[in-house]
Amino acid sequence: MFESINESSAKMADAGETYIKKSQEYYKLKVFQQISVSVSLVAKVLLIGGLLFVGLFFMALAAAMALGEWLGDLALGYIIVAGVFLLATVIIFFKREVVNKMVIKSLSSKFFDS
Repeated sequence: MFESINESSAKMADAGETYIKKSQEYYKLKVFQQISVSVSLVAKVLLIGGLLFVGLFFMALAAAMALGEWLGDLALGYIIVAGVFLLATVIIFFKREVVNKMVIKSLSSKFFDS
């Protein structure tokens, strides 16, 4: 009887060790997946954001020049374009909670659903 109890407890100990090893492997893979997703997301944001910034910069420059020529004063064109950017910045500043919620919702689906 004691031998069967020892044998059963040895099997349970082996099963426990196997479970712990498999859990460690799973969490290593899960961490690797999360790091990969995070790094690729940052890389995409930097690449797309950088290109978008350059495009927006040149479009703003062209719009300021066109407005300046149309109004007869180049400086006034630049001031109007700067005002539009400042207005957009103020609106985004006051709506930052909405932006935060959108970002958190997007990132949480990537992290917790996978």
